[in-house]
Amino acid sequence: MSKKNATFGLLSCLSDYRTRLARELSSPRLFAQPPRVQFRAQQEHCTDCHTLLNVLKTRKRKVVTLHLGAFVACESLAFCKTCKRTYGSEELRRLVPPACNFGYDIVVYVGKGLFLRHRNGQEIVSELAAKNVRISQSEVYVLGRKFIALLAMAHRQSAARIKQAMSLKGGYMLHLDGTFEGRGPLLMTGMDSITEIVLGNIKLPSEKAEEIIPFLKNIKELFGTPIALVHDMGKGILNAVQRVFEGIPDFICHYHFLRDLGNDFLEEEYDIIRKRLRKHGITSKLHYRAKTLKKIIDEDPELIASLRAGFEHGKLAQASLEQLPALNAYSLIQWALEGKNLGNGYGFPFDRPHLDFAHRLLILAENIEQLGGIELRGDWRDNKPYYRTRRDLRNIANDKTLKRAMQEIAQKIEVFDQLRHAMRIAPIDGKHGLNDNAMNESIQSIEKRVRRFYKTLRADPNYPKSKGRQRLIAQMDKYWKKLFADPIEVDTPQGKVSSQPQRTNNIMERCFRDLKRGERRKTGNSRMGRALRTMLADTPLVKNLENPQYMEILLDGNASLEPEFSIRQKDSVVSICGERC
Repeated sequence: MSKKNATFGLLSCLSDYRTRLARELSSPRLFAQPPRVQFRAQQEHCTDCHTLLNVLKTRKRKVVTLHLGAFVACESLAFCKTCKRTYGSEELRRLVPPACNFGYDIVVYVGKGLFLRHRNGQEIVSELAAKNVRISQSEVYVLGRKFIALLAMAHRQSAARIKQAMSLKGGYMLHLDGTFEGRGPLLMTGMDSITEIVLGNIKLPSEKAEEIIPFLKNIKELFGTPIALVHDMGKGILNAVQRVFEGIPDFICHYHFLRDLGNDFLEEEYDIIRKRLRKHGITSKLHYRAKTLKKIIDEDPELIASLRAGFEHGKLAQASLEQLPALNAYSLIQWALEGKNLGNGYGFPFDRPHLDFAHRLLILAENIEQLGGIELRGDWRDNKPYYRTRRDLRNIANDKTLKRAMQEIAQKIEVFDQLRHAMRIAPIDGKHGLNDNAMNESIQSIEKRVRRFYKTLRADPNYPKSKGRQRLIAQMDKYWKKLFADPIEVDTPQGKVSSQPQRTNNIMERCFRDLKRGERRKTGNSRMGRALRTMLADTPLVKNLENPQYMEILLDGNASLEPEFSIRQKDSVVSICGERC
């Protein structure tokens, strides 16, 4: 049966079913128990030996659908005595998955609620209750897993059409990346950066080549050989790619490359700064001081109003002058604490909040000393907030190890930011954070600037004495050929086209961040370790549901996911889910 005929048949059976259900609803049993609806096998003869089928038995099954409500399905099974084969009702199978009491429409509603709208179990229970569907939270999460299993099955069975769509664009560029947290498993995903379709996913115990190779072979079997690959600098993924896709252009993500370079180059001094700040316990001291000062300020609710009036009239009241040091010290402490939140969302080594915090602390310590000498009313006791804050900062201001580390890292940051500017990665004044695709300039001009930086650094008189600079150059030598890709010419039905591999893996990073934000929205938990252990590996496929091109490929003429899932459904879905509904 063709897919269009199957869809037409499904709509017809739903229409007939509604008619029969309407008759049942008119019976006196409406409120006593759910109505009963008869379902029979459509086959009269065995499809293998063409023997006339006999009725085997009738089994009852409670079914709930979104549009039709709850009913009892009485399914008459047919049996072939020759082949020993049993036939069920195709009509019922198109309404509800095997071994499940809830219809495909509820499965899809729950799946979209959990993974696209990021609702938690209780919210979906309430939403379905408003639609006269009773379901428990545990059933919601089981249906969510079934939704992912059905989506993964439909995705795999649509691989040939996905491959064809990608070949029309000249092929696909495979971006590989993984995410993990704590002792949880590594969730690895492969995505085509041209169509932005998630191609495959797997959960791995570690990022070793032996674990990654079967995953890459599976992608190659389903979608063919990519025209290029982009990934991070992990040894396991480098070795696995070389063995599975030998001879295919293979590139390193510029963001990961520069991040790893910066970690090695700046980590030693930055770690000293972190440890010195932690040793002095300065954050907790300033929070305590700010809390104490806020109590003093709150004791005078008219303080701010009197200060404003005094500034407007050019003269401050004596009472306002008495409280002004407390208000000033509180504001300066808050300014210093905000240094811990500075940055553009890139993370270390591009953002260095501990260094920014330390800079503000030293500025505060220097200025608080000067403020303590100003007596607004001629009474030194008014300046007690300054003296106490200065005492909190005394150890920081006298820490020679901290100051030396700050001076040394400042020199290294100057070098690192030169390379950062040359590669046009994570710009200092950038506003897009990790959403910046770094695609605004040709790769040839970027390579020229990086080569110029390379020569300048090698010619620096301090280079022979600096192990950090030597390690930086060594890393650039090691990965140079994997950094700069010329446009790749590929054949398409429209002729030759030129494709430029993306310089970063940010398309993958965004996918994982969306996944993590969704989990935080549902659970309120910022950590992903437990979620990664319990979720199905193919959960990132839900990202494809927001891609119109993918949906057109997946549905293949169907109007929605429900008929697509019912057509693709096999009994093996229960084993994929690992649970029964």
